[in-house]
Amino acid sequence: MGRGKIEIKRIENSTNRQVTYSKRKNGIMKKAKELTVLCDAKVSLILFSSSGKMSEYRSPSVPMSEILDKYHKYSGKKLWDAKHEFLSNELDRIKKENDNMQIELRHLKGEDVNSLHHKELATIEEALENGLTNVRAKEMEYFKMLKKNERILEEENKRLTYILHQQQMAMDGGCVREMENDYHHRGRDYHHSQMPFAFRVQPNQPNLQEAK
Repeated sequence: MGRGKIEIKRIENSTNRQVTYSKRKNGIMKKAKELTVLCDAKVSLILFSSSGKMSEYRSPSVPMSEILDKYHKYSGKKLWDAKHEFLSNELDRIKKENDNMQIELRHLKGEDVNSLHHKELATIEEALENGLTNVRAKEMEYFKMLKKNERILEEENKRLTYILHQQQMAMDGGCVREMENDYHHRGRDYHHSQMPFAFRVQPNQPNLQEAK
C-alpha cells in the first residue's frame, strides 16, 4: 500500500512546525551540497525560519557577491537601485546642508554680505547680538568662578597661617619653660655651693661635750 499524499498547508502546531522545518532544511541543504559536488553548480541558499533565524549554504569556491552579481545580471532585477538611490539622496542632502552652513559662516564673519537683503542682514545682526550676549554671560560666569576660588584660597591661607602661628607659639612656649627650668636648677646648684662647710657637713660622731 502506497504512502498517502500529504496536504501542503501551514502546520498549526508550533512544535510540529519547528520539527518539520528543521528536517526539511537539512534535506534541502544536503541537496544543495550534492548539486555543487555532482554537477559543479554554483549554489547559494539562504533560509529564514519563522523566528528570524538565518541558515545559509554557498558553494565553497564562489563568493556570495559573485553569485548576487550574476543574479542581478541574468534576472534583470535591480537589487541595489533602491538602496543606492536612498544613499545618493541622503548624500546630496548632507552636501547641500553643509554648503548652506558654510555660507552662513562666511556671512557671520562679515564676508559676502553685499548681495544680502535688509531682512537677511537683520537676521545676521540678531544672531551676532545673541552670540555676543551669550559670550558676555559666559565671561561673567567665569569671572565669578575665579572670584569664588580666590576667596576660598584666601580663607585657606588664613587658616594655615593661624595653625602655623599656633604651632610656633607652642614651640616658643616650650623653649621658655625649658630655659626657666634650667635657670632654677642652676640656681639651686649655686646656692648649695655657697653654703658654709659646717652646714654642709654633718659628722656622724658622739657629742664632744658629753665626752668631757
